[in-house]
Amino acid sequence: MEIGFVGLGKMGMNMVTRLRRGNGHRVVACDRVPELIAKAEETGAVGAASLEELVATLARPRIVWVMVPSGLPTEDTIRTLGELLEPDDVIVDGGNTQFHDDVRRAATLKDQRIHYVDAGTSGGIWGLEVGYCLMVGGDHDVVNRIAPILTTLAPEDGWARVGGHGAGHYVKMVHNGIEYSMMQSYAEGFELMSRSDYKLDLFNIADLWMHGSVVRSWLLELGASTLKEDPTLKGLQGYVHDSGEGRWMLMDALDKDVPVPTLSAALFTRFRSRQDEPFSEKMLAALRRAFGGHSVRRK
Repeated sequence: MEIGFVGLGKMGMNMVTRLRRGNGHRVVACDRVPELIAKAEETGAVGAASLEELVATLARPRIVWVMVPSGLPTEDTIRTLGELLEPDDVIVDGGNTQFHDDVRRAATLKDQRIHYVDAGTSGGIWGLEVGYCLMVGGDHDVVNRIAPILTTLAPEDGWARVGGHGAGHYVKMVHNGIEYSMMQSYAEGFELMSRSDYKLDLFNIADLWMHGSVVRSWLLELGASTLKEDPTLKGLQGYVHDSGEGRWMLMDALDKDVPVPTLSAALFTRFRSRQDEPFSEKMLAALRRAFGGHSVRRK
C-alpha cells in the first residue's frame, strides 16, 4: 500500500522503517527537520518537505498517518491536512490524543467527507523489531481499508478495531494508566529491597523473578537490564514526567464514579518526583527510558 507519514521522531522513524522492511509499502515521509527526512529516505521512503508536497505526492484516495507530539502540534497538523486532502482520503492519528478530541475531529472531517481513524500505539522504541500493539477506533470499512498497514506495523494478532471514533485512544489511555500503576508497584518494591539490611542484589532478584514468578513481565525484564548496568541507579535523577494519559484516565474515572486508587497513587508519585529524589522515582525514570526511550535527567 501507499501511505503518507507525518512525524519522524523516535517512534515515527521506526514505524516508517518497519513499513518499508515489512511488505515494502510505499511511504511518503514528512517532517519539519530536513535531516530526519533524509534519514527516512535511506529506508526507501519518499521525502516530502511540507504537508502540501506530501499530499501532492500521494495517489488518491490518500492515507496519511500523523505521529507528532500530542496537543497543539497534532491539532495544527490535522487541521492543515483537512484543508489539503480531498473526499474519501483518510487521516490516522497514532499519537497520544485525548479521546474527546478524536470525536470532535471525526465529526469536523466528516463534513468534508474525509475519514478519521484514531490508533492508540504501544511499543515504544522496541516496536521496530517486535511490532506495535495498535488499538484502533473508527468506521469498520475505513479501518479495513488500512488493515495492511496495521498488520505490518503490529506483531501477529497485535491490532484490533476496538470501537468507533475515540475508542482507540480511550483504550490506550486505560492501557497507559495500568502501565503507570505497574511501574509504580515495581518501583516501591525495589525501593524497599534497596534499604534492606540483607544487602540484596537487585539485578539478580529482578532476573530471578523473570523465571516462573507471577510478577514477571516485560517491564520487569527492562528493569533488570537497567539494574545490571547501574545497580543503584546513581546515574539518574528521580524525576519522572507524565505524558497526560494518566490524568485523563483519572478524570474519566472521577466522571464515572469508578475508584482507581492505584492509578491515583502512581500519578501523584510522579508529581512528587519532581520535588525530591527517592529511589522509587529513579526506578520509574529508568523504566520509562528503558521501554520507550524517554529522556531522563542526570546528575
